[in-house]
Parts: sequence; C-alpha cells; structure tokens
Amino acid sequence: MTRLIHRGAMAFVALLTTASSAFAQESEGGSEGSDEGFSIGGALGALEEHALPWATNIVGALVALFIGWLVAGWLSRKVRKTAEKRSFDTTLSRFFSNMVRYLILTAVVLGVLGVFGIETSSFAAVIGAAGLAVGLAFQGTLGNFASGVMLLVFRPFKVGDFIEAGDETGVVQEIELFTTELKTPDGKRVIVPNGQIWSNTITNYNHYPARRVDIAVGVDYSADIDQVRQVLLGCVKDIDGVLSEHAPQAFLASLGGSSVDWQLRVWVKPEDYWAAWDSGTRAVKMALDAAGIGIPFPQLDVHFDEGALKS
Repeated sequence: MTRLIHRGAMAFVALLTTASSAFAQESEGGSEGSDEGFSIGGALGALEEHALPWATNIVGALVALFIGWLVAGWLSRKVRKTAEKRSFDTTLSRFFSNMVRYLILTAVVLGVLGVFGIETSSFAAVIGAAGLAVGLAFQGTLGNFASGVMLLVFRPFKVGDFIEAGDETGVVQEIELFTTELKTPDGKRVIVPNGQIWSNTITNYNHYPARRVDIAVGVDYSADIDQVRQVLLGCVKDIDGVLSEHAPQAFLASLGGSSVDWQLRVWVKPEDYWAAWDSGTRAVKMALDAAGIGIPFPQLDVHFDEGALKS
C-alpha cells in the first residue's frame, strides 16, 4: 500500500513540475517564445502521460471490486439454495455459503492490488504476525471457534435435540461457530460457548429412537411381592405412548429404610418422555390404591417420659 501511495505521489509531482516549467518558459519568453512556451497541448500531454494510466487502473479496480462483490453474493446464494434442496443441515449450509463469499472477495482484493504492482506475497508475513497477535489476545474465542468446527464436523447433536452439555440442559435452537443456543424446559434462552460444550460430557437424549422411563415407587413391607409386580405391570396399558416392541419391566430396586422400592420401566419415543412419566405416575398410584397396597411415608413418633414430666 505504501508503494502504491508513493507512485501516485510521484506521478502528481511530475505533473506539477511539467506545468510549472511550461508556465516559467511562457513568462520568460513572452510572445516571441510562444512556440516553445506554455501550451495547452503540452499540459494535456503531461496529464495523459502521468495521470491517465492511474485513472484507468483505479476505474478498472472499482469495476473489478463491484463485479467480484456481485459474483460472491450470487455464488453464496447458489451454495445455500443447493444445500437446502438436498436437505443439508441449515447451520452447515450457512457456514459454507459465507465461506465461499469471503474467499471470492479476498481473491478479488488481492488481484486488484496486484494490478497496481503491489506484491501480495508480502501480505503473508503481515497476516502471520497479525494472526499471532490476535491468537494470543483471543485464545478463548479461537478455542470456541475450533470447538464449533468440531461440533459441525462430528455432529454429536443437531438442531432440535434435547441435550445436556456444559452444565446446561435444553433443546438445541442454533449451532453457531462460537456458541450454541439452547431453550431450557422452563422456556429460558441459554447461550453456551462451544468450548465449554466440547470439553465436557455431552448427553443427547434424542439420539436413539426410544427412551426408557423409570417410575419409582415404594410399597409397604407387608405387601406381597408377586402381587405388587402384577399390579405395576397392569398399569402399562394406561401410560401414554408406550412402545410395544420393548417389553415393560417391574424392577425390584432395593429394600429401603421404610419401604420396598420398585421401578416400573417402560420405553417411549423421546418426544413422549414427559407425558409418559406423568401418566405413568398417576396410573401407578391409582392401581396401588385400588389393590389396597400402601405407599409408606416418613413418620416421626415422639415418646414422653412420664417421670420426667412429673418432676
């Protein structure tokens, strides 16, 4: 860029020098030296020799930049439409379309600089030094960018999945290069840095077509175990969305401090999980009540020492 400015300044100085010399000759020679003095033709010749080539290059550069801008926008839209027609992921289609646009604009700018005699290879060292400085200043941001690329490449989850990652839980709304947007079950918008997601355990609750619902319940120790098992299995028909290809299970989990603990396990589609949990808990409670099987709850017995009270 400095070389470009220097050459333009030299052309302007040469033009001024030629005009000044012509004017001085005209002043000294008067009318007698009109043939050798100042003339409009000489000034126009100097202008054509020094300024016209630069004006032509500048106009050509502006035209090239405008055409490059149009082509970059057209190709960017073409890439996005092609990806959408082939049911490509929305996040990836936007990323690649923007990348194509910026690459074309960069190539056009470098080509225009080459027309003016600027060695574009010298920009490599400048870009390298600037990249080092920016990398040191934005270590966290670049780490999020790298993590975003890894998420887009390996695809541990997609938009619409219900996940747990980076100490946050919610439905994925957007996967960007630096952050991921989640919508929590209570309707909050959470923006999580991609570095925090990639460096921690990711749990995808929608990856598989079926998800198990475990409905826990405790019953009295006096209750018959086989009867309780049959009552729990009989509740399955009243639970919403149970998948028939997965057998339900009444699982004897443990012998607790005040109850015998059971789990009724059924399989549903991921989107039916919460509805199945709600209807299943209701069905278990009603079935146990109908069968006369008690559900114990913590109790506190207080005993008074009569002797101590009288004293």
